[in-house]
Amino acid sequence: MIARIVALLLAMTLSQGALAQAKKKIERAADLPRFSYRIDGKVEDLLHDAAKFKAFAGAVRADTESVLRDYELSDKAAERQLRGLLVVLDMLDARYAEALQGSEQIKALQEKPSDKLLSGMQLRAMLAARDATGGFGSPAYLAEVGRRIASELAPLPYGVIENDVKSSKSRAEIISETLVLGRIREVLQPTLEKTGALSSELAPGVVSAKFTLQYVLPLKATLIDTYSRYLAAHTVTKADIWAARAAELAAGEGRGPVAIAIWDSGVDLPLFRERLVVDAQNRPATIAFDKYGNPSSSELVPIPEALRSKVPQMKSRMRGFADLQANIDSAEAGEVKRFLSSLKPEEFKPAIEELRLAGNYAHGTHVAGIAMAGNPYARVMSARIEFGHALLPDPCPSRELADKEARNTQAYVDRMKQFGVRVVNMSFGGDVLMYEDDLEKCGVGKTPDERKAIAREYYEIYKNALTRAMASAPGILFVTAAGNSNQDASFSETIPAGIVLPNLMTVGAVDKAGDEAPFTSYGPTVVAHANGYLVDSVIPGGERVPLSGTSMAAPQVTNLAAKMLAVNPALKPAEIIAIIRETVERTADGRRFLVHPKKAVAAAQARRG
Repeated sequence: MIARIVALLLAMTLSQGALAQAKKKIERAADLPRFSYRIDGKVEDLLHDAAKFKAFAGAVRADTESVLRDYELSDKAAERQLRGLLVVLDMLDARYAEALQGSEQIKALQEKPSDKLLSGMQLRAMLAARDATGGFGSPAYLAEVGRRIASELAPLPYGVIENDVKSSKSRAEIISETLVLGRIREVLQPTLEKTGALSSELAPGVVSAKFTLQYVLPLKATLIDTYSRYLAAHTVTKADIWAARAAELAAGEGRGPVAIAIWDSGVDLPLFRERLVVDAQNRPATIAFDKYGNPSSSELVPIPEALRSKVPQMKSRMRGFADLQANIDSAEAGEVKRFLSSLKPEEFKPAIEELRLAGNYAHGTHVAGIAMAGNPYARVMSARIEFGHALLPDPCPSRELADKEARNTQAYVDRMKQFGVRVVNMSFGGDVLMYEDDLEKCGVGKTPDERKAIAREYYEIYKNALTRAMASAPGILFVTAAGNSNQDASFSETIPAGIVLPNLMTVGAVDKAGDEAPFTSYGPTVVAHANGYLVDSVIPGGERVPLSGTSMAAPQVTNLAAKMLAVNPALKPAEIIAIIRETVERTADGRRFLVHPKKAVAAAQARRG
């Protein structure tokens, strides 16, 4: 009998082990299962109808839990996202103990130093304040939330969390009901009307909106006050590690020109005057295609006639956002806060689209300014790619467009080869889920799985074309941004960042002190990190604005590579990458590889025969 019991227990143990091992491992974000949620009526009604929302939220919860139960995710960021959705659902369902437990699970999954310190702080403060005051929303509750956040912040190392706290403050300053509901009304509702349902990619937006309206918006003033007081008490400026590492080349040393292509949203070429790549007729050597895949002669993103008078305002708001991010109380920052906080519902769509258009308009020029700095031998070529700025896709993905973009990709690289380009900066990116997202918003595909298959087809067409095009130019070094989604670029299949080629390198972002930027993506293809936080550069028209992103980090490395080629034109792309790898400073946590331009340029010069 004892032997049988032991045998039974052993069989159960082995069975449980087999079940555990049967979990399917997810190596790519696009391989996660898709779900669909039919919604009758308006999406916004879910936020106000308790019974409808409960049924909807229950379905979302069940599917999310099934993914965590049945699948093993190789990427912690993806798991954090799913567990974060469950925490929000727990809060909305008044399951506060479960929400707190889920928050601690997320904290254990954090990877960046600042995230490890700050993860779950606001939720802990909210729930502790509720316990102390007997509920949410009272003046005593609001004060207690502020007190508890301040208490948690006090002992933390300011240098590590500074950027995150500033970002939290700026988000609190601009949040409003119109911004929360705007995406529901202008994106999710039109999508629902086309498809009759929302996928598991878009449905969490409804959950997030309800949570923000119920729990976050009432804390707006408290959060602004708490973070403002904290920042006012910590005015120490971070040390700038980059000044001592800078490598500037002097004019008149007889070095040959180095052609750099800025594959981006366009460059205001007159700003660089005598420093252009030109053709036989002394005209700027450029290439451009519009968002429909057609050849374009426009130097920058075309501004619609109705918006041209607003360009100065667009630029001013870019400065305002930068000042908000830096915690600078400027007139521009104040205007942005008033503008976004007081938006009327009908103003949401044009306001957001104008801001997105402004970003596209300025992006390529800003990147070019970084890539060209401190190098009188650099010559710039613009390879303009056009990005949409509308809330809904225009154009919608199609096989015809995918094929055109594939052909255009090779045309870009052929044009770069024609004019002797040595380094190309690519501060752009996309992934297969972006295709799925656009297909859903366009109403293409009857089911999530059908959209998944179509998205994969279009994505592979572009990825393969981009890979072939770069491989066809082995003498050109391509430098790309890792992405700003705080995830593994390989897991998300971000391109170009996730592509592996001997003449391609991917760059992550840190700040001026070398601390990892909150937004930067990471992963095995990221081989270097450079300053991408509030980097000052020029925008169309000549104004200077500090912007943040891995888009700003990549051209720092493009800049470095061009300087290395100026002092040693014989270097091949693989040699440039090897020298940069050899001269980076590896941080103790193993996450960052900080470029050292002075050492890299010296090493490049030393290799010259």
